[in-house]
Amino acid sequence: MPSPVDVSQNGNARHAEAAPSLFEIEEDLARLLERPRQVNIERKRSFDERSFSEMSMTHSPPCQVYKNSENSSRVFDNMVGVYSPGRWSGIHTPRSTFGYEPHPIIGEAWEALRRSIVNFRDQPVGTIAAIDNSAEELNYDQVFVRDFVPSALAFLMNGEPDIVKNFLLKTVRLQSREKKIDQFKLGDGVMPASFKVSHDPVRNYETITADFGESAIGRVAPVDSGFWWIIILRAYTKSTGDTSLAEMPECQRGIRLILELCLSEGFDTFPTLLCADGCSMIDRRMGVYGYPIEIQALFFMALRCALFLLKHDEENRECCDAIIKRLHALSFHMRSYYWLDIKQLNDIYRYKTEEYSHTAVNKFNVMPDSLPEWVFDFMPTRGGYFIGNVSPAHMDFRWFCLGNCISILSSLATPEQASTIMDLVESRWQELVGEMPLKICYPAMEGHEWRIVTGCDPKNTSWSYHNGGTWPVLLWLLTAAAIKTGRPQIARRAIELAESRLLKDSWPEYYDGKLGRFIGKQARKFQTWSIAGYLVARMMLEDPSHLGMISLEEDKQMKPTMKRSASWTC
Repeated sequence: MPSPVDVSQNGNARHAEAAPSLFEIEEDLARLLERPRQVNIERKRSFDERSFSEMSMTHSPPCQVYKNSENSSRVFDNMVGVYSPGRWSGIHTPRSTFGYEPHPIIGEAWEALRRSIVNFRDQPVGTIAAIDNSAEELNYDQVFVRDFVPSALAFLMNGEPDIVKNFLLKTVRLQSREKKIDQFKLGDGVMPASFKVSHDPVRNYETITADFGESAIGRVAPVDSGFWWIIILRAYTKSTGDTSLAEMPECQRGIRLILELCLSEGFDTFPTLLCADGCSMIDRRMGVYGYPIEIQALFFMALRCALFLLKHDEENRECCDAIIKRLHALSFHMRSYYWLDIKQLNDIYRYKTEEYSHTAVNKFNVMPDSLPEWVFDFMPTRGGYFIGNVSPAHMDFRWFCLGNCISILSSLATPEQASTIMDLVESRWQELVGEMPLKICYPAMEGHEWRIVTGCDPKNTSWSYHNGGTWPVLLWLLTAAAIKTGRPQIARRAIELAESRLLKDSWPEYYDGKLGRFIGKQARKFQTWSIAGYLVARMMLEDPSHLGMISLEEDKQMKPTMKRSASWTC
């Protein structure tokens, strides 16, 4: 009897090519030895910085280089148009374009990733969340939109775009289905959190069932799914050079429907997006309701990707105009009010309250006494980050990894802010990375705060799961951010930590403890995005031109040209 989910068992045999010829190797070597054009720098670069910039210039269009008085040249991504599929070695695993010897666990990782592939009517359409036969399946046998992101990038980097194309088409078609929770109908633009392929052995027929939040914990619709779908579509388009998929009427309509949900006018006085708790990767009650950094950063990136993907015709003119206006407002708001460094921390510490006028400094009426004690020790002299949440009389000062990394990749962070975020990571390595990358948020809530905010959630105890837990999937985001800011040594250090344990520990979903020393108490083994996240990180480090799939260069027009407007009052 066929299984409900048709998982590919012989994926390693597909798409395999012959080992590279001597001519190909010599051609690669010739490109490597090609003399790169000169770049003016302000100090001697490290080997890591030099090798990255030279490789990027040899194998991609000229890169834009940012310089400031404190840092070396920061190579950003004018390589967004690069088409750089990986090549296959004789053992069916990709080899580096630049001839690096693959790490021994890479082959194991690819085999595990291919075991997670789900087929629908003989076509690969995604990867299931985990293959852990030792634990109850729950919904880990489904294809999650957010979980598929690193899998999609891994397949694109390896020159296998078909599964990504199939996934994008299946999910956008699921978007058009009626979505109801009890008696309430969800917006047309809502994308599914996940879907499951089921097989009817009697009729020998396969069906796809989508979950739009009606089966999720807390019954929360996934705000991030639509944003990730747009981001994957851009990555596919950039990687393959194929614009026909994005230009299909159903994909154009899908993008517009997603954005109509976010750009509609209401009672909001801020350009940020109001969200419920549990609507993104942190899908349980964790005090991230309101305007969480993860959603705002993904919103910003999706808007920029949509502007690239939408055809600039009369049908899309109104949508494109709304995108441009929101991008300007959102970038100003986030860079001004979410940014925290030691100077801004000191300013908040000295805030006056109950200000009522257009000249108010404390625009959100934040009480200085609400500053947590830990933030004063956590903030280094050189370093900064986007805080977790900003709303009237409330600032969440926790560090959230995904939101800050996406801020760098989308260029929501200015080059100076991006560099400062990486300064923080280096300065607080023990707290944010420890023995296994990477803390999903910092610090953990404990005691009374944990009881009140999480509702005594037994899965989100201190330094576990979403509450200060360590998630290997975040490795690819840190790697991309490190490469974009010219700090590949940070990525290499984190990858080496992961390689020392991930295979031995059977690719856990997450780790527990302040240092990430212990496999999570409820962590699934062979978690697909832990596997794919490692592969993407490793491939980007070996071939930085892959960064163009997921990175956006800075838009000079969105640079603030004035001081904070005095009209933003609360």
